[in-house]
Amino acid sequence: MTLLNFNQIVSDTTPVGNYPKGASPYGALDMTGNVWQWVADWYANGYSSQSPSSNPHGPASGQTRVARGGTWYNGATQARVANRFNGDPGNRFADGGFRCARS
Repeated sequence: MTLLNFNQIVSDTTPVGNYPKGASPYGALDMTGNVWQWVADWYANGYSSQSPSSNPHGPASGQTRVARGGTWYNGATQARVANRFNGDPGNRFADGGFRCARS
């Protein structure tokens, strides 16, 4: 386990930075595994087929938000940054969280 926290091996979240070998090409840590990460994007089914190819922000409005990444609870097939699902960000779940970012 040198790249990420997944598949219930730790059975809980871990502090950010525990897996430096799993850093993205941009140096971002823990982009997958650990917790599903809520993002600011609204969700729209099929949006990716019409979105910009670089840094899409999602539609201007919607009913649900996007969570990305996969978690400590999920297996390897769900541990990828491109993974996404939609949900109500008011809901809580044991393997969900968020990432603070500044642009």
